[in-house]
Amino acid sequence: MKTIEESIDIAVPVSTAYNQWTQFESFPHFMDGVERVEQKGDTRLHWVADVGGQTREWDAEITEQHPDERVAWKAIGEDGPDGVVTFHQLDDRSTKVMLQMAYDPEGAKESIGSAFGLDSRRVKGDLKAFKEFIETRGAETGAWRGDVER
Repeated sequence: MKTIEESIDIAVPVSTAYNQWTQFESFPHFMDGVERVEQKGDTRLHWVADVGGQTREWDAEITEQHPDERVAWKAIGEDGPDGVVTFHQLDDRSTKVMLQMAYDPEGAKESIGSAFGLDSRRVKGDLKAFKEFIETRGAETGAWRGDVER
């Protein structure tokens, strides 16, 4: 299992960063390779993404969610990543977003890409794109403030 950990400081309040992250259907705007995310309920997501030149689909369940603090998820089956994103208030107008993901690279192409750190660079790039997306907008596109207990 490969684990990726990346973080970024964003010049928006913690609630703005958190609220935007809960808008999963907006992920294709800032996540490279993500073609579509469908919210199937408060805790269920369906993902469609290009991974190493191949279209891959998987479902994920949100296993824990606390407003302005964290969102954790687990892939249902073996096709997608598990992870957690946490939000840390740096001051009234800035937030550190920390992302941790775990997945099993499939096939030689993904394993080689992972060995060369392509997956970590992609995650880092996605966080930079999230930062640009939310800082440019200045406000979230929506919010879901529900609590999901582990």
